[in-house]
Amino acid sequence: MASVLGPFLNTVLAASVLILLSGMAMIGQEAAQAAQTGGAFFMPPSWTAMAAGGLLMMAIYAYIRFALYPRLNAAVSASDWPAGGRAMGGIRRWVGVNLLLGIAIVAIVFLG
Repeated sequence: MASVLGPFLNTVLAASVLILLSGMAMIGQEAAQAAQTGGAFFMPPSWTAMAAGGLLMMAIYAYIRFALYPRLNAAVSASDWPAGGRAMGGIRRWVGVNLLLGIAIVAIVFLG
């Protein structure tokens, strides 16, 4: 499992960066258009919730990738299976939290 997670987590990192950059670009375009027309730009609450939720999800991903995954690799390298199991349990727990956050964000955006 540890050998499969590495490439997957690297792909998630690339996707997260692309999502962050594209979201910033879209918000920037809207703000620029408002400025060109002389209006004020205010992000709708659903956009703010989506952006804040996305940043929180990225922070959770960073914890998984840069704290828990190295613990898993170290445990596997040392054949310390109980420590590896604890690391996998933590990864599973935080992936579940991220999944629930993602579902909540989609619901907020479509309902708000």
